[in-house]
Amino acid sequence: MKNKNWSPLEITRFLELNLLKVQKPGRYIGGELNQVTKNWSEIKTKVVLAFPDIYDLGLPNLGLMILYDILNNLDTVLAERVYAPWTDMEKIMRQENIPLYALESKTPLSDFDIVAFTMPYESIYTNILNMLDLSAIPLRSLQRGEDDPIIIAGGHATFNPEPMADFIDAFILGDGEIIIEDIVTIYETAKKNGKGKNEILKEFAALPGVYVPALYDVTYHQDGTVNSVIPNQPGIPKTIKKHMAPYLPPAPKK
Repeated sequence: MKNKNWSPLEITRFLELNLLKVQKPGRYIGGELNQVTKNWSEIKTKVVLAFPDIYDLGLPNLGLMILYDILNNLDTVLAERVYAPWTDMEKIMRQENIPLYALESKTPLSDFDIVAFTMPYESIYTNILNMLDLSAIPLRSLQRGEDDPIIIAGGHATFNPEPMADFIDAFILGDGEIIIEDIVTIYETAKKNGKGKNEILKEFAALPGVYVPALYDVTYHQDGTVNSVIPNQPGIPKTIKKHMAPYLPPAPKK
């Protein structure tokens, strides 16, 4: 995908012209009951929750619903959603050079501060890469600059993060319902104090259960299994333990 600054209005116009060309156009428009929309210009931190499979499979995902509710209950944060398009829609998007966008505001993913992927199983690894490519976000963490979103991931498949370590800036290992608030608080405070992405990631790494691959050197055995994971900077935890939520979040209000 070429990187072009598409506005939500332009993406909405694209949808008006092309939705009848694809199967199940309702996958791409949002507007469901209990959807949350906030004024983009009045919110400090923008997060998009990304499920790397089609809308039909991602919409009922309970974990994404809980995170969506938690983040949108914070006054300084908005959370929107995105799912992988089916092949017919992807073909048109690539032909028209339309970036992947969030359902609520039709804003391109590259305009968000944080893109948070759910990784429930290993077979969706390539879907994540495809979604980043559709978003005109550089695939590898080392290729991304200060203007690119921070890419985080959580879910069952993150317990073996190394296959995706080159592409994800930070993994949340374990329960994300409580720690996601710490993530956005660190991000907001760091931005307020003029800190860059590297400093933000170091602060993420201090949280229990957060693995930032760039801060570790990994060696492998000849059979490809992990031999060692060693911090490459001072002050970085030697061991990352699964984060366990000390309490359950309140039930969604809607």
